[in-house]
Amino acid sequence: MSTSHLLSPGRIGSLGLNNRILVTAMGVSLSNDDGTVGDRLIAYHAEQAAGGAALIILGVTGVAWPTGAVQPNQTAISDDKFLPGLKRLTDAVHANGSRIAAQLHHGGIVAGFSGDAFGEELWVSSIPTAQPGDFVDYFLPEELAAFAGGPSPKLRVVDRADIACAVAQFGAAAGRAKAAGFDAIEIHGGHGYLISSFISPRGNSRTDEYGGSLENRMRFPLEVIVAVRAAVGPEFPVWIKLDSREIGREGGITLADAIASARIVEAAGVDAITVTAYHNTSIGKLHSASNIPHDPETNLEAASAIKAAVSIPVIASGRIEPEAADRHIDEGRYDFLAMGRKLLADPHLPRKLVEGRARDIRPCIYCYTCVSTAYVREPLRCAVNPETGFECERPSQAPAGGKRYVVIGGGPGGIEAACRLDAAGHSVVLLERSEMLGGTLRFAGLAYPPNQQLLEWLTRRIERSGVDVRLSSEATIETLRDLAPDAVVVATGAVRAMPAIPGGELPHVLSGDDFRAMLSGQLTAEVKRKTGFATRTALRLGALTGLTGNIDTVRAASKAWMPLGRRIVIVGGELVGVELAEFLIERQREVTVIEPASRLGKGLTLVRRMRLLSELRDHGVGLHGGVSDIAITAGAVNFVDSEGKAHSLHADHVIVAMGATGDTSLADRLKTEGFRVETVGDCLGVTYIEGAIRGGADAARKLAAA
Repeated sequence: MSTSHLLSPGRIGSLGLNNRILVTAMGVSLSNDDGTVGDRLIAYHAEQAAGGAALIILGVTGVAWPTGAVQPNQTAISDDKFLPGLKRLTDAVHANGSRIAAQLHHGGIVAGFSGDAFGEELWVSSIPTAQPGDFVDYFLPEELAAFAGGPSPKLRVVDRADIACAVAQFGAAAGRAKAAGFDAIEIHGGHGYLISSFISPRGNSRTDEYGGSLENRMRFPLEVIVAVRAAVGPEFPVWIKLDSREIGREGGITLADAIASARIVEAAGVDAITVTAYHNTSIGKLHSASNIPHDPETNLEAASAIKAAVSIPVIASGRIEPEAADRHIDEGRYDFLAMGRKLLADPHLPRKLVEGRARDIRPCIYCYTCVSTAYVREPLRCAVNPETGFECERPSQAPAGGKRYVVIGGGPGGIEAACRLDAAGHSVVLLERSEMLGGTLRFAGLAYPPNQQLLEWLTRRIERSGVDVRLSSEATIETLRDLAPDAVVVATGAVRAMPAIPGGELPHVLSGDDFRAMLSGQLTAEVKRKTGFATRTALRLGALTGLTGNIDTVRAASKAWMPLGRRIVIVGGELVGVELAEFLIERQREVTVIEPASRLGKGLTLVRRMRLLSELRDHGVGLHGGVSDIAITAGAVNFVDSEGKAHSLHADHVIVAMGATGDTSLADRLKTEGFRVETVGDCLGVTYIEGAIRGGADAARKLAAA
């Protein structure tokens, strides 16, 4: 992988940076509840600095806090009382070799938290117009309760005196940022926040000198730039973050508007422009289509167009791989890459690139755990890196090694626990009863490619470790007594039983275990009977599809060979069911998903659920929640929908993606035999990738502490 351009030194105004990788500003809810910076936020950013990012941009630093606050535990810079904590933060980042910028922020109409928690009015440029959409339809009931907060806060259409106040708040905050030791300032002018609401022709319907033409709509952000510059002086690096467009928002910001705005702010004296995007927030799918895009390089063309229109550096972002970024920078399409999710998954990504260890980078799986926490007002977490957001809980000194542990189960939870115990200096044996590591993650990788990248990384990780991996090995009491461990980690996963559905015994009905057996090439007589696959091929399906090999071969083969009928009904609409639907529509099947719960997609994070369910509907998948009276017949599935209407769907095959439950029977038996046991992952109840990896890390930490 070539990254020489990405890792080359760069400059923003007077600020010299030792590479082109920045930590993009993110709202992480890791400060104290009074807006002050504490140990948790400091440890989080200090880890990123140690990981080699040239510059960290401190997200949503509130210039008017608590007014304008968009989330709990948001960092404030609205008073001198916040300076001591901010200074501790900048000192910690500098000590670890990085620079840090403060992103000055006022939430405007998006600051619902300030209304709920503090009774603040929401400052807006104009009364917003309604945008009908499906956003709230994707929330589970418990998520909606967390998102909604209290009663709708009052809106305050700002007058000239309010505008002058806000401008002064930005200026005063800039002075505090410089005094606290920040190296630069980013002004947040995007994402529907206060400044963005003035710039957007859809958000700004004012008729005074702050509305109408682009020049008028840019008046407020220009006044902010002037105030910030006056507070910090001509040489201090200052730039602004601008929306390149408002996706799906009729009458919103266009790329032409953004290019013109970029030229205006350049003339006003900013040192760089961060290019982002925003969207119609009433449409669920668009929450992963603009500033935090699911599709790679979504914002690249806009960044390139703005770069071509100005002479100052451009900062790009949006699911761009390091090797691609290196090429883009070489081509002059932008100057710096701001990363978010990738650096949450592995804050040491820049250092690993410098050291030529790209294959050691823990991959982001774009599951939106990190993003979705903001919607339910929780602190930041990462599904694949259990330490992200919890860096301050790391023990101050490494525990002593030298003990002996056995880990039972080679899925992500077992691998995580085994590798951590090995790294701590212990002797570790991992017992996996199947022929391959990975557990259900191996099948999840077929439905969702980033999961396969995680599996490959976990496999490389354990291959490099000193863990004694024993495949096709049952964890019997006799085996464990022979190994004589100090403790046993049980990570055996969930058990899956066919629920009591009338007709579930019919020959065209597959359980989840049947489907996994088919994909792994375990063509038992039962699976052959149910799928109509009557003869064994020269190559077993597992070898053909590459479940022990390359994922591209897996997908190509499974698309070409699939012994299932054209019309498939999936009973069960949680994570497994809807990802299975995604897998099957890619193989040209007609799919319907029915689910007894009122909402589908439980187990998916909110933002991924919004995208996946929307895409399934776009591909013609029938999605029915709140169903009852499910019954399977020889050629159909019958059910009653949430409105009491009876349906009968033709089905060549039925897949029952329900019935997974935790199973601690092995752990309980081992305890009665006198073993010390830690239980991890889905055997405690279905917790998916995040629960498995976090559980593995927690088990290793408990054992190390003991």
